[in-house]
Amino acid sequence: QVQLVESGGGLVQPGGSLRLSCAASGSIFSIDDMGWYRQTPGKQRELVASITSGGRTNYVDSVKGRFTISRDNAENTVYLQMNSLKPEDTAVYYCNADIQRYGFHPVAEYWGQGTQVTVSS
Repeated sequence: QVQLVESGGGLVQPGGSLRLSCAASGSIFSIDDMGWYRQTPGKQRELVASITSGGRTNYVDSVKGRFTISRDNAENTVYLQMNSLKPEDTAVYYCNADIQRYGFHPVAEYWGQGTQVTVSS
């Protein structure tokens, strides 16, 4: 009974900003890596940014300097601050997290429901 709930998507003009959030809830023992992916129709899902439990971050080259991933471990939440948005950033954005549940030894990967980000004038 673990779920990831996303919010913060929407329509924005080029050069604008959006802040996505994703909160994990349920019977959670620990959370390792968290991240954000994006996907457009007919294309592969792309890893945009990731963050370890210790706060180390990684970004795809196309968003470096514009996007910032962060997390609040006390709230089991990951954020993606997106600045200087471009039309090519338009996609459905999905959060994911590697989670170990109470009573289960393996770590499993969980996904949010997706949130639409559209950058257009």
